[in-house]
Amino acid sequence: MILSMSGVVLLGIIVFLFFRKDGLKPSHGIVSALFGFYLASTAIAPSITAGGASLASLLGGIKI
Repeated sequence: MILSMSGVVLLGIIVFLFFRKDGLKPSHGIVSALFGFYLASTAIAPSITAGGASLASLLGGIKI
């Protein structure tokens, strides 16, 4: 739950930055949000979740 909330916050910040700096139109943001919402209800959603979790653990294991 904490990981998914962190991912949502991170992606929200990235979308906000695209909106402010790179000219993302509000309609593009709405379409992207709807795409993510509908993608979450498909059969591929568990694979996407597993990929995100393994990417997060990979990034978390990097020692600087």
